[in-house]
Amino acid sequence: MNEADPETKTTFRRVLLKISGEALMGDQGYGLHPPTVQRIAQEVKSVHDLGVEICMVIGGGNIFRGLQGSAQGMERTTADYMGMLATVMNALAMQSALEGLGAYCRVISAIRMDEVAEPYIRRRAVRHLEKKRICIFAAGTGNPYFTTDTAATLRANEMNCEAIFKGTKVDGVYDKDPHKFDDAVRYDTVSYDDVLAKRLGVMDASAIALARENNLPIIVFSLDEPGGLRGILAGKGTYTTVR
Repeated sequence: MNEADPETKTTFRRVLLKISGEALMGDQGYGLHPPTVQRIAQEVKSVHDLGVEICMVIGGGNIFRGLQGSAQGMERTTADYMGMLATVMNALAMQSALEGLGAYCRVISAIRMDEVAEPYIRRRAVRHLEKKRICIFAAGTGNPYFTTDTAATLRANEMNCEAIFKGTKVDGVYDKDPHKFDDAVRYDTVSYDDVLAKRLGVMDASAIALARENNLPIIVFSLDEPGGLRGILAGKGTYTTVR
């Protein structure tokens, strides 16, 4: 983590933002909610304007979730590929919103579909970030049986990000669901091992293990808090750090 730059007032140089597909559907039960996509895009743009190099991974659960398809009798590999395609749709929606705000943005897919997205080439993606373009990594890792949590941790390591910022519905990691239990306690910091042992649900086990092996902190914050991401990058706000 770098010292705070007096001009940008941020302690981070390059980060990865991980959000779920469900975060894009607002109060709807399915699909994309354009005002919500626009609000998140504005948040990302405000961080980018601080001089932070930012990349993103967006889930696809608002359109299709592979595990649910598999549970309903669909062959798992096919279901997971369908889920990957859903993440591409979300990435294109976010790209459109960001470009509408004047940000330069690239969608980079782990599955080749050259007409709509760039193929994932690590050095090219790093160069995009160096040129201050926002990169949205889509289609997970390109492999079935891996979640977008794992894809986010993999890409964050490959891009040499200083942290993963995970936007959720709550302002950090709790010992139990704060929506169900009034006595739920929020952690300021929590170890990777405790997240795994206590099944705190930050990310799946593969993602947590990969972050632990590479000493990559995960910062969990509320995506519903206006200006929350920008505030945390400036050293303010409420969040939990997994490290």
